[in-house]
Amino acid sequence: MFKKAKLFAVLTALAVSLTGVATAFYGSAALAATPNMQGMNWFGGPAYDGKPNLEVTAALVDAGGGVEHFSFQQALVSMLGEKTVHAEVGKLTKQYGSKKVNDWIAAMDFYVTDGLKHATAMGINLPAAPADLKGVTLAKRLVSEGTDPHGVFWAGWLFDHLLSHDIHDMVMADLQAVHGLPYDENGHRITNQAMYDVAQALGLKKVKLASLHCWICRHQPQASTSRASLEMPITRRFGE
Repeated sequence: MFKKAKLFAVLTALAVSLTGVATAFYGSAALAATPNMQGMNWFGGPAYDGKPNLEVTAALVDAGGGVEHFSFQQALVSMLGEKTVHAEVGKLTKQYGSKKVNDWIAAMDFYVTDGLKHATAMGINLPAAPADLKGVTLAKRLVSEGTDPHGVFWAGWLFDHLLSHDIHDMVMADLQAVHGLPYDENGHRITNQAMYDVAQALGLKKVKLASLHCWICRHQPQASTSRASLEMPITRRFGE
């Protein structure tokens, strides 16, 4: 009994010591990043650490007007048609309010354009978009890329597949530095709802709606995500 108690005490002390080292080395914000380190995305759902599907990214960028003039709203119209997009935006506006919906569309533009800037800086170029990946086919593919192994669509899972998990984190840091964490959370939340709606409209009835859980918001209501907390040493690259 004494040996077990002594072993427990040693393990507890070691855990406390390691926590102190992590805090000293990375700062207290590093502890807030724990969900990422445990395979979870900041705004809920699992994190995908594999290679991004750059052909899908290229197809989305083309649908939205290209790298220099990307518009997520244009991409939606290209995939689903103006009538369908107008109806969905109206539905989301009733659900969230016009400001949050406008912020969501602006955030989506930012996610893509800022992600491409980071990719370019890392020497990553988009391939040519597949000729057959457009319209409804592209919309279904985006739903597929964002649907986790449990059948739930998560914005974070989609962004990880389009950008890579590392670049996804960098983009969030950039966005939050300008607009704050709630703005970023809103972008993820409405993407969850909108893409679920798209899935249902396209007959993908097995896709489940995410219940967005913000780990930071629940545990640190006043926290903001700094670049330092997200730019942990990045060793996971495309194929490295």
